[in-house]
Amino acid sequence: MGEVTKNEEKKKWLFGRFPPPERECDDENCPFHGHLRVHGRIFRGIVTSAKRQKTVTVLIEYIKHDRKYKRFMKEHSKLHAHNPPCINAREGDIVWIAECRPLSKTKRFVVVYVEKHAKAE
Repeated sequence: MGEVTKNEEKKKWLFGRFPPPERECDDENCPFHGHLRVHGRIFRGIVTSAKRQKTVTVLIEYIKHDRKYKRFMKEHSKLHAHNPPCINAREGDIVWIAECRPLSKTKRFVVVYVEKHAKAE
């Protein structure tokens, strides 16, 4: 058995902090097993809908500063993200999504890691 080089070890982890999923998939738009390159922004959010095939809606909450009133406001955005079969995020999961090339009219992100699974009912 050969030794694993540093470059091969880097390829396994995405952005140096997201480990590859345990399951394999044959999805072309998977950042781990396909040819999809990720770049740019990374967000953490909650999956609000997973009804569509290979697509999830993620709610991102952030804090915005109002300069006029010198206050902070909580705001949110909903982003559509590709959900590879090897990750398979479900409704209620806390996930990390990364920016990628446009996959459809509204999808510009892909799920790269499930931080916490929702409790099964």
